[in-house]
Amino acid sequence: MTPPDYEYLRKLLKDQSGLDLSADKQYLIESRLLPLARKCGLSGIGDLVQKMKGGSASIVTLVVEAMTTNETFFFRDKIPFDHFREMIVPEIVKARAGRKSVRIWCAAGSTGQEPYSLAMCLKEMGAVLNGFRVEILATDLSQEVIEKSKAGIYSQFEVQRGLPIQMLVKYFTQSGDTWQIAPDLRAMVQYRPLNLLSDLAHLGTFDLVFCRNVLIYFDQETKTGVLNRIGRQLEPDGYLVLGAAETVVGLTDAFKPVADKRGLYAPNKDKLKPASAVTSFAAVRPFAVAGAR
Repeated sequence: MTPPDYEYLRKLLKDQSGLDLSADKQYLIESRLLPLARKCGLSGIGDLVQKMKGGSASIVTLVVEAMTTNETFFFRDKIPFDHFREMIVPEIVKARAGRKSVRIWCAAGSTGQEPYSLAMCLKEMGAVLNGFRVEILATDLSQEVIEKSKAGIYSQFEVQRGLPIQMLVKYFTQSGDTWQIAPDLRAMVQYRPLNLLSDLAHLGTFDLVFCRNVLIYFDQETKTGVLNRIGRQLEPDGYLVLGAAETVVGLTDAFKPVADKRGLYAPNKDKLKPASAVTSFAAVRPFAVAGAR
């Protein structure tokens, strides 16, 4: 890979996905894009670059998806899910007693383990949510991982990463070497392709946003923009959950940390601009939590 090709790819990835690669990441691009070039019948990364310069939108999409990190697993990091069960859901349910509905957004849903982990938590909390309608939206830049998420099919290795055995038995069906999450759990989550660099107003407002382990790949300006856009879509008494290595400190005053709750943030009401009106997701029927399975 020539230096000009690398600089072209760095700029393209930054513009298209927010991914900020340092000058010494050639090996990362080569390891991910050489297999893609061969799959496309091309001799190397230089040919990929020429195709993109020639206006091939399909190659651009494939390159961005190949460079997107999709590392995830069920109940990743545990602490956010403890906060979810013990504090966030009970507080939101109390605050939403009048409208009897809750909206949750997984802003970097990847291959589905995070939104399905939340769905399993909600199933287990059925009595708390009795009579409530809950909408879960999971978005990701990659159409490929969205399709995997919708199918809800995972390898033995994937279900062994973070998933308690009792939940595996309760909510999954084995088929050969794979496991598929139950249809009612799959129905609890709607998946949609979304670039976090784009406008988010069409999503409506949410009571809770999980945006974990994606900001770490952005530069400071991009992080600030994403956080401010998310802030405008969060209810004034809602919550934002970030990854363990992420923070809003020094990036935006739209949020403030929740005391003694690592990774949990609340909107700074005095700093937020008005959000768009609450809307439901198009062409999706919110599920009603009637009790634990």
